[in-house]
Amino acid sequence: MLPHELQNIVPEPTQSAEIFQRHQIVREFYDEIKHRQELERYCQWYYATAKQHQQELQKMQGDLNILGWFTRRRRNN
Repeated sequence: MLPHELQNIVPEPTQSAEIFQRHQIVREFYDEIKHRQELERYCQWYYATAKQHQQELQKMQGDLNILGWFTRRRRNN
C-alpha cells in the first residue's frame, strides 16, 4: 500500500475529537487540583488533631495517678 492509500483507511481526527480530547485533559487537571486540595485539608486536620492529642497526653502525664494507688495497694496485700 502506498502512503496516500493509508489516508483513506485511517481518517484524521476530526475537530470534535480534538475538542473532546482537550475537554478530557482539562477535566483531569481539575480533578487533580481537587484531589490535592482534599489531601492538603486532610493533612492539616491530621496535624492539628495530633498536636491536640500530644497536649492532652502531656496534661494527663502531669495528673495524679489515683488508679495506680489502688492497683499498688492490691498487689501489696
